[in-house]
Amino acid sequence: MSEQLKFIVEQINKEPFKKNFNLITFDCLEPMQLLQILNDVLAEVDPKQAIDIREEMPEQTVKRMCALLGMLKYLPPGNHSDVSTFRQGLVTGSKPVVHPILHWLLQRLPELKKRAYLARFLVRLEVPAEFLQDDVINDTNNQYEELVEAFKTYHKECEQLRTSGFSMAEIRRDISAMEEEKDQLLKRVERLKKKVESVSNHQRMLEQARQLRVENEREEALTHQRQEQQNQLFQAEQRLQRSKQQLKDLQQAAADANPESLIKRLEMDIKINSYMVSEKLPKELEAMRNSVQFLQKVVSEPAMSHADLQELEEKIRAVDSQINQLIEKRMMRNDPMDDKMTLYRQQASIIFRRKEAKTEELQEAREELAAAEKELKQRSSQTQTLDGEEVVRGDELKRLVAKLRSKSTVYKKKRQKIAELKAEYGVLQRTEEILKQRDDTVHQKLQKMEAEKGISGYSDTQEELERVSAIKSELDEKKGRTLDDMSEMVKKLNSMIVEKKSALAPIIKELRALRQECQEQSQEYEEKKAQYESCAAGLESNRSKLEQEVKSLREETSQEENQYHYLNSMIQITEMQLQRAAEEMKAYVSSDPQEKKKTIREMYMKSISEQELLGKKLREKQKLVRENHGDNMEQMKLWQDLEQLLECKRQCFIRAQNQASIGQVIQKGGEDRLVL
Repeated sequence: MSEQLKFIVEQINKEPFKKNFNLITFDCLEPMQLLQILNDVLAEVDPKQAIDIREEMPEQTVKRMCALLGMLKYLPPGNHSDVSTFRQGLVTGSKPVVHPILHWLLQRLPELKKRAYLARFLVRLEVPAEFLQDDVINDTNNQYEELVEAFKTYHKECEQLRTSGFSMAEIRRDISAMEEEKDQLLKRVERLKKKVESVSNHQRMLEQARQLRVENEREEALTHQRQEQQNQLFQAEQRLQRSKQQLKDLQQAAADANPESLIKRLEMDIKINSYMVSEKLPKELEAMRNSVQFLQKVVSEPAMSHADLQELEEKIRAVDSQINQLIEKRMMRNDPMDDKMTLYRQQASIIFRRKEAKTEELQEAREELAAAEKELKQRSSQTQTLDGEEVVRGDELKRLVAKLRSKSTVYKKKRQKIAELKAEYGVLQRTEEILKQRDDTVHQKLQKMEAEKGISGYSDTQEELERVSAIKSELDEKKGRTLDDMSEMVKKLNSMIVEKKSALAPIIKELRALRQECQEQSQEYEEKKAQYESCAAGLESNRSKLEQEVKSLREETSQEENQYHYLNSMIQITEMQLQRAAEEMKAYVSSDPQEKKKTIREMYMKSISEQELLGKKLREKQKLVRENHGDNMEQMKLWQDLEQLLECKRQCFIRAQNQASIGQVIQKGGEDRLVL
């Protein structure tokens, strides 16, 4: 609290407030004075707040201050979060309410000035919807919103200029320097004009110099245009080469593709997609649904306590022990059928895992392909917007030319090799045709001989039998190999199982002992845990009591500190009063008449004597007024009567003049007649 007061006093004594407070005088301020200081600080933030609060109602003052503080986003401390108490504290000028506001304002004065300035233009006026139906009001509101947006952009540009490093002093210096250079250039031009005027045909020479400058500028523009056209030509050549290469690749792909390969590829894609749709994706979807249901279940359940967690841990331990017992029973039971089935199950699981891995790899490859195609489209669109690829220059161009040369040499070698292979392929194709023709002639001769001998079709049957026997022998060999492999695998697995069982038997015995020991240790752990929790609960209760005691002692300490500061300030005030009394006594006792005149007593006595003389004069004046009161009143009444009499004569005179000018009034028989 003292640090807060010290900071407030230091800031108020500085510019622009220029107050002359110390801690004691500031702490002894009246509530109205404290509110006036708060209003002065708010006026520094927003100049509209610069008013005297004595000329304003307290409710209006609090409303105005609360509106500004709300606009500045001030949040009261924790004990003043209630709006009513905060407003009441502002009305009464309470120190616990006003001091935090002053501390907060003085800490952020430049930032709050900026916020108040922006709020004047950015706080929107809420116009009801029924008023906006009027066209004029709607247009005005739209113009207002456009002006607000324009102010935002201008303010951002202004802030960027302020933070960009350009100072007004430097800009002014640059402008002045440029103006000086301009003046020097003008003087130089004037001197040159004077020199040139003495030369004959100077106008013609100036015109020729001007034309020369224009032609030079035109030459530079044409050179630049020629360079741009060369760059565009190079880019067009590159695009042409790329298009030719793409066309060639497409032609080769179309030549290599045949209906059978396309059908096989489509069948493979259909199989993969059907597997993804029928097996993989439904499983993933089901897994996601299960996880979502589980998470919803967890969210819907109430918060679990420590006891609930312990109960779940005990259930998990029990289930784990049951699983271990079942595994032991299964290992002790030696069923050969189960062993055979486990082998096939393992193979099936391995194949299934491989299948899933391959599908995941395929999915990742498809995603990468889609991303690459997307990136390719973006790059192509960027190149179209830039009107071709960027021009390659310098070292990159040299590297590209060297690479193209090496590729062209490789391309020529490959092309020569392809030509040789094509020639050889033509020779082999011709040889194949000749051999096929010879084979056909031999086959025809053989068929004729078989027909002559009466055994037509013998050679075809013989070839078919040989082919079938070869296929049968191959299948028999494969079956024999697979059966041998399976028998050997079964033997190996049986021997491995026996070895594992013999190796696991002592481990199982040790495991039983360890389980028993584990149960004992778990029981001991539960006992120790219960002791620890009881001890921790006791310590927690003691700690809470000690914290409460410490809190109460701190509150007492703060109260004592406040009392100490208050008493200290009162002692200082009393000492100052005593000092003034001692100085007064010293001056009163002094023999010097000048010193005595400076004492407060003398001043008061002089003032008393002056007031007594003034009172005496006033009493004499009062006595004189009382004595002459009756005569004065009678004289005033006479003067009033005289004034009425004169006014009556004036009215009669005016009426007589009016009647004489118009005609004669005759009164007879209670009637008034005017004769013109």
